[in-house]
Amino acid sequence: MKRYKLSLAALLGGLLLTTACEKDPLDQPNPNQPTAESFWANSNDAVKGVNAAYSGLQQLGTYRRWLNFAYDLRSDDGFSNSPWGELASFTKFVLTNYNFEVSDNLWRDHYRAIWRTNQVITNVPNISASNIDETLRKRVIAEARFLRALYYFNLVSLYGNVPILLTPSDPTILPPQGTEAQVWEQIIADAQAAKADLPATYTSANDLGRATKGAASTLLGKVYMQTKQWTLASAQFKEVIDSKLYDLTPIYTDNFRHTSENNIESIFEVQFSDAKLNGNDQDDATSSEGGQRSQFWGAPNAGGFVDGEVRPWVVSEFLKEGTTTAARDPRLAATVFYNRTQFATSLPVDADTLVYGVGFLTRYKSNATNRVRVYWRKYQTDYYRNFENFDSPINHRVMRFADVLLLQAEALNQQGQTAAAADLINRVRTRATLAPLLTSNFPTQASLLTQIMHERVTELTGEGLRWFDLQRWGLLDNQATVDQLKAHDADFGNFVVGKSRLLPILQRDIDIARLQQNPGW
Repeated sequence: MKRYKLSLAALLGGLLLTTACEKDPLDQPNPNQPTAESFWANSNDAVKGVNAAYSGLQQLGTYRRWLNFAYDLRSDDGFSNSPWGELASFTKFVLTNYNFEVSDNLWRDHYRAIWRTNQVITNVPNISASNIDETLRKRVIAEARFLRALYYFNLVSLYGNVPILLTPSDPTILPPQGTEAQVWEQIIADAQAAKADLPATYTSANDLGRATKGAASTLLGKVYMQTKQWTLASAQFKEVIDSKLYDLTPIYTDNFRHTSENNIESIFEVQFSDAKLNGNDQDDATSSEGGQRSQFWGAPNAGGFVDGEVRPWVVSEFLKEGTTTAARDPRLAATVFYNRTQFATSLPVDADTLVYGVGFLTRYKSNATNRVRVYWRKYQTDYYRNFENFDSPINHRVMRFADVLLLQAEALNQQGQTAAAADLINRVRTRATLAPLLTSNFPTQASLLTQIMHERVTELTGEGLRWFDLQRWGLLDNQATVDQLKAHDADFGNFVVGKSRLLPILQRDIDIARLQQNPGW
């Protein structure tokens, strides 16, 4: 699927433009170009259509660039000191321009992708039975409903009360604005429908990267976690775990490299590629298909822009505990580039990390400022090249099994099943060569939840999940907990309870679509 999806996206992009042009009598459609009315004729069209919906995952406003900023750098584990002041302010909860480019891209690219899913969901059922296999028809529609659920999952987490569009729209439609509860209900409905008709696995290598039943279960579980429906969440995660289709990879870094993508730990990934190196940022056949996080967050003097950095407390969190051989947690060096001599710890200093081929202390020995900063290493390409560019081939892991294990542990702990929760946590700890937890050390749910919070930092920081954790744990809901976040992330000094949890809806859409702005904005 990876190698031809953008050309298909271009086809569907053409459909959108053609449809819009039909409104203008002076601008007639090209008779040689397919239209929305003529396109959906057979199984090939159905697959092309849903492939275009997958392409939405690769855009600037989704996983290619800006979602990384919206999730990781607005959380307390990351931050931005970008020289682009408006971008840095966006991550610091300060927005005066509600149509700011980053927010505009987030909104635009999610709704454009939703428009494509709606095309599939509306038109594929009408393809003649003689032109499409029924199993394939159901699968394609299920893929589209999974993707629509995922796109709305991001939108509701960022903007809250967003318009719910479930059919192909045109410029004359004023979409109904949903409440957060209504959007969550729609996501659940889509994910449940998708789960019913998605396969557990695919047999063809060409289908690698398509949504599976396990991905839909995981998404459902995540939705139930965010809405604090612990029993329902636990049931979904149990299905994923019991399926035996997923496991932890023996090597932690395999989750962040292009040489080990779509592995047994992966439940759903965005398929990136550097095959179209130096392509444009648009959404057509000539566009790049690479991820841009590594370029924007890359370390200084190594080709990176350093627009995203790591709060030092994250390093200290890793150093709270050593491995069974009294060494530093190996996930620390896999997660960040940092000065090993800088942080107070009883754990021994291990070998200096190579930062794009040069040791950290050597690379930054003459720059006192850079020497004390902490840089992201996850998803960086330093393991196979000495520079960064705008086209990283590393797939973005949207869902992986370690996250499921820790979420299930949290759900079980919420239900009082402490011992079962500890067993799941220990599976993750064992890979990191940490000693297993003893349930006797966690006499209360609160004490084990505190441990789970620690485990999620050391296993998952920098993967776009922390923002969901902060929301779910209620740490953004009152001033006392926001002050706790502020203690290790000064940006939370700008956070306003009741306002900053959500981004402002674009003023353009407030004006044109007559939407109601989020509270406080």
